[in-house]
Amino acid sequence: MIRCIAIDDEPIALSIVRQYCERRGGIELETYSSPRAGMARGKEWAAIRRPDVVFLDIEMNGMSGIELARELPPACCLVFTTAYAHYALDGFEVDAVDFLHKPYFYERFERAMQKAEEWLRMHDLLRIAESASRSLVLKADYKNVSVAVDTILYIESLDNYVRVHTIDGATVTSKISLRAVEEQLPDGEFIRIHRSFVVPEKRIAKFSSTEVVLSKCGKRLPVGKTYSEAAMAVLSREK
Repeated sequence: MIRCIAIDDEPIALSIVRQYCERRGGIELETYSSPRAGMARGKEWAAIRRPDVVFLDIEMNGMSGIELARELPPACCLVFTTAYAHYALDGFEVDAVDFLHKPYFYERFERAMQKAEEWLRMHDLLRIAESASRSLVLKADYKNVSVAVDTILYIESLDNYVRVHTIDGATVTSKISLRAVEEQLPDGEFIRIHRSFVVPEKRIAKFSSTEVVLSKCGKRLPVGKTYSEAAMAVLSREK
């Protein structure tokens, strides 16, 4: 199911989009004649899961669709619909996937949807590749386990093992050194505070020369004397 929002101050234009979406099938559509209401809904959707495609008119009651497009979540696929062909170049400046010049027929709408679907497929592939590149891969229970870097709460060394604690309360334990784990982590996002602990900087709510307090869970971790000066320098700069 493709999630779409159509924003246009002309009811007839919205009716045509709805007819074409129903004819094509597999599309969940919401229509808005108020530009601001439509944009608010798009952002509300994006907080949960992005709208896949946004059909947006360019001239609406004195409002510029080009400017509204700049407020859309970056993962939205944008298709402009307008009677003014001279806006086409402006549309591509905000990365519109296609430009439907009114009046347009179903065949032209279908081509725009095919372009949108291809854009969505490419975006999902890039997202998957980016996610994979930001994962910590550990061997646990005789298999490789991938832990998303953004879900790590802290990493703990236990003799010859390392235990990764995540924000959802899960843990992954692997026979590996803490130094080897650090080599997999992205630069500038994690800090060694103790010979036994590595913490994402963004998870630190409070800190002193002797301990850090993690955000939300309130977990307290010690700061080792060997690491205190360097850790305080980094954290003081970040905060």
